[in-house]
Amino acid sequence: MRPRKAETRKLPPRMYQWTRPRKSGKDWIAYYYLDMTGKAIPLGKDLDLARIKWAELEAKEKPIDLRTMKGIFDRYIRDIVSKKAPRTQKDNLSEIKQLRPMFDSAPIDSITPATIAGYRDARTAKVRANREIATLSHVFNIAREWGLTTKENPCQGVRKNKETPRDYYANDVVWDAVYKKAAQELKDAMDLAYLTGQRPADVLVMRKDDVEGKYLGVQQNKTHKKLRIQVTAGGEANSLGRLIAEISERNAQHVSNYLIVSRHGKRMTATMLRKRWDIAREKAKLAAIEIGDELLATKISGFQFRDIRPKAASEILDVGDASLLLGHTKGDITERVYRRIGAIAKPSK
Repeated sequence: MRPRKAETRKLPPRMYQWTRPRKSGKDWIAYYYLDMTGKAIPLGKDLDLARIKWAELEAKEKPIDLRTMKGIFDRYIRDIVSKKAPRTQKDNLSEIKQLRPMFDSAPIDSITPATIAGYRDARTAKVRANREIATLSHVFNIAREWGLTTKENPCQGVRKNKETPRDYYANDVVWDAVYKKAAQELKDAMDLAYLTGQRPADVLVMRKDDVEGKYLGVQQNKTHKKLRIQVTAGGEANSLGRLIAEISERNAQHVSNYLIVSRHGKRMTATMLRKRWDIAREKAKLAAIEIGDELLATKISGFQFRDIRPKAASEILDVGDASLLLGHTKGDITERVYRRIGAIAKPSK
């Protein structure tokens, strides 16, 4: 048998890596098993799956790192999480970090619905536990696709902890209190978030050149949903169109095309926005305390920038219009999670 090349010396016995250069400059890599007669049996291009097929041909158990959740988590992070949006990557990595202490050493086929329920009940952060189990469920589904298990997903049918959607509504008094203490760039961000109904991350990446004709084009980072929000009405600029014109005029001396920039012309990051928000909110809270309005101070303390999106949804009369603006496929999500004021009703007489 010919000696192994350096790159294949770590592979199991009789398993070889074949490499061919491509015109693009990248190497084509595939794995093969050489049987006792010298016949090459293709194992595929995926090293983990190739090792499993090798184990089957050798009548051996799967490699230990592909039987326990640690190796599966590692591969999931490498192949799946890395392709998700930045915020989702951050969330998934945090969720997997919480899951590892209990599941890392567990063989995938040993995990049962009772194991998942036990994890759910042991977690003190009940809402976070739901998110972690949802991520674990996806890990199992992907592992089934990879051929690492043939068992049913043990997360299916396990009850989730009850969740109460955030119910904070920033009325105009609270809004005005914070708005008056805000730096100009924060005021612009608040107005843009309210008129577009978009998430903070989507507001921060809006640019002047996103406006094409009568519309502001938006692609939501979380869902990748595309929207065109009107900036004109009856041939004239509407409230959003006027706001964008004012921001563009105010920032004309800056080279950045982003709508929300600092006074030095630097694109606003989430950290910069949060810092300005905390300062404005604290000033508004202290002003309320000074006039002896403790209730208003408490309401101001609970106001978060993310509450602007549900404020916009709540103040649009037609739930269908609100759902369309927020980019929801189903109106019940808008109604159940984002509409935070009661329906309008007439008195009995």
